[in-house]
Amino acid sequence: MSASTDFTDYFQFHSVGAAVFFSVIYIILFGWFVRQSMKNMTYVYIALTVFCLLRIVGFLLRAIVIANKSLHTNENPFVAAEVLFGVGFFALLYSAFTLVLDRELMSTTIDEDGAGLHVFAAQSVSFPLRLLRNRRLFRALLIVAVALTISGILNSLSHDAGRAAVGNDLRRAATVLFLVLTVVQAAQTVVVSTREKAHPIHNANAKRLGDAHAPTILILISLLMLVREIFLTATIQNSMRQNQESLWYPFVALPEVLAVGCYSVSGLVPARKALKMREEALKGQMAGMEMRT
Repeated sequence: MSASTDFTDYFQFHSVGAAVFFSVIYIILFGWFVRQSMKNMTYVYIALTVFCLLRIVGFLLRAIVIANKSLHTNENPFVAAEVLFGVGFFALLYSAFTLVLDRELMSTTIDEDGAGLHVFAAQSVSFPLRLLRNRRLFRALLIVAVALTISGILNSLSHDAGRAAVGNDLRRAATVLFLVLTVVQAAQTVVVSTREKAHPIHNANAKRLGDAHAPTILILISLLMLVREIFLTATIQNSMRQNQESLWYPFVALPEVLAVGCYSVSGLVPARKALKMREEALKGQMAGMEMRT
């Protein structure tokens, strides 16, 4: 990159209004999730709060660098904005993955013959399926994708052609890895949603919208994230087109904010206390079964 490079053209940052609009939306969502986190301290709400905060900073920074022409040739704020947008997806995708597993736990039945406990009992689940449900593994792979994204962004702006090429390759690898993890999460969602339709979660708040329509909402969240990742993968060889605002906003920014909005539906995220009670009940059921055998 030369010292005279206009980074608003390179990164396709042009609309102040769009950036400000999304900043305002995320400020509202941030306030909502802070409130929800105080009422129900679950990882899902905490992660979504962090995601909203990253998006607020990212969109505000985007608006500032577009509006301030003196910053157009300074790559640092543009790199910071790109890193924030790349890193933030970690929280959104892991929130979806965690929520699906939490709702699977809540929909696991407890009965006399132990039917339904196969989901909870790791020894009765196939090894590949256990891998797909492994939170630590999923989180570790997300961290790898984030690291590849950051390294790719930093290297792709290098004055050295070889290093810049490596940076572009790293960004492509990160995009593909994010897509694979999104597909895994979507597949998990379909399985759990099908199971929840067969064994609905029964509680005192079952009439809430999130409990009544959880499978549909979970699938919608997964589809929105798939739209984002499929677009980014489809344009992986053309960064200018990928960053073009007329495409980036409807296929990246909009699906994200709609997915986040879905989490605000009442009753969708199980309470932490309810999760602990269900886990203890299942453990007790399994212990009783082992004593009888």
